[in-house]
Amino acid sequence: MLRSAVPPTVKRVIHTGSRTFGRLTSEARVLPDFLIVGGQRCGTTSMYRALAAHPAVLKAVLHKGVHYFDINYHRGLSWYRGHFPLQRTARAVAAHTGVTPLTFESSPYYMYHPLAAGRIAADLPWVRLIVLVRDPVERAYSQHAHEVARGFETERDFGRALALEESRLAGEVERLQADPHHRSHSHQHHAYRQRGEYIRYLERLTQLFGRNRICVVDSDEFFTNPWKIYDEVLAFLGLPNLGYPVFKRHNARPRSPMPEALRAELTEYFEPYDYRLAEWWGREPSWRR
Repeated sequence: MLRSAVPPTVKRVIHTGSRTFGRLTSEARVLPDFLIVGGQRCGTTSMYRALAAHPAVLKAVLHKGVHYFDINYHRGLSWYRGHFPLQRTARAVAAHTGVTPLTFESSPYYMYHPLAAGRIAADLPWVRLIVLVRDPVERAYSQHAHEVARGFETERDFGRALALEESRLAGEVERLQADPHHRSHSHQHHAYRQRGEYIRYLERLTQLFGRNRICVVDSDEFFTNPWKIYDEVLAFLGLPNLGYPVFKRHNARPRSPMPEALRAELTEYFEPYDYRLAEWWGREPSWRR
């Protein structure tokens, strides 16, 4: 007999109760040691699940992404801390594995939001960051399909959505910077070109955290050879390999081929950003080889 799904109203009650308990016990909880901060539609869910399967890694209790440093910062650090495991849980994991556990969450909007990086540096000065990147042309197309499917994009034609991007985003960064409570739907859901300008955000993160606390993963390489990339990420985090997880690709959406003229236009648009990324990274991204 199949178990019936938990009704959404019941889930909301459970989550609300858990968050309330989390806030009340926040001082007894751990804060993240590392974050997956982006980019969106670059394999962050697959990386999150691979790392969450490690016996010495503790994830946020209720959600993959807490979205504290982008859209929930006004709720305060106790609210954020309430999302993470108790210190006694971390001690139990350490005793069981013989490894000091690490805690994390994944919110891909962190890398793009204009205030998130500074907030992270202020509240988690020790944290390490994982960034995933992929062909920005494919990333943009994938994001558009994702936003349409979720109902956040009403313009179903990708070319038209690209044409609207500049006007939709006009002044939104300034509004976000001026009002910490401001939440921009278009900035979060309609930045198809801008989110693929990876080097802009990596340079900002480098200024705040230093190059050695940022691990960049080429998502195509992760899906082609996940065992190698997984080992490299564990080395960056200082964790031993206690067994490989089952690697799966999550949240992939079928879509029709992109028009070649539009692909060529976007490829040319991203060329200078990809060139700067290669200089910063010290290697050529897979989509430019």
